[in-house]
Parts: sequence; structure tokens; C-alpha cells
Amino acid sequence: MYAIVEIAGQQFKVENSRKVYVHRLPNEEGSEVTFDKVLLIDNEGVITVGTPIVEGAKVNATVLSHLKGEKVIVFKKNRRKGYRKKNGHRQFFTQIQISEIVA
Repeated sequence: MYAIVEIAGQQFKVENSRKVYVHRLPNEEGSEVTFDKVLLIDNEGVITVGTPIVEGAKVNATVLSHLKGEKVIVFKKNRRKGYRKKNGHRQFFTQIQISEIVA
């Protein structure tokens, strides 16, 4: 059984007991979180597609940790102009574990 859920503006395919990295959530570590924007549910071959969401469906998850992603280097340059700009960025993530999918 899997579901496609919208979490923090992005869509994720989630299954039971799967760990997922999503954009930073305001919840504390160890707390339970419920997502009710379920777009699709596949229950052993029986597919339910929402219009736009599946009514009564929700996904429960546990917040495991808050962390930062890998560093991304942003380098800008104009050739023959002497312009060079180097900047770095690390995205904030939250690791969640899916506990159950309620259809």
C-alpha cells in the first residue's frame, strides 16, 4: 500500500515505515504529524484518485530529526569583465517516518 501526499508544497510517494526527507517542518523531534492532502492511494491494486484530494484519507508520521543537506556552491561569472561571485547554500530538511496510511 502506498500513497502520494503533498507535504510542504511537494508531492511524495510514501509507504508504511518508510523514511522521507522533506522541507523543514515546524514540529518538534519525536512528535506525531498528520498530512491530509492525500492525492492518490494504491491499496493492493485498487487505486483511488482524488479530485483533487481523497476524502477521509490521511497519512500519519513521526518526526525523527531536523538536519541540513549537502552544501551547494553557487558560482556566477561574467567572462572578460572581472566579475566573480561565489556563494554557498545548505537546505534545511526534516526526516520523517511514515507510521500509517488511513484510507
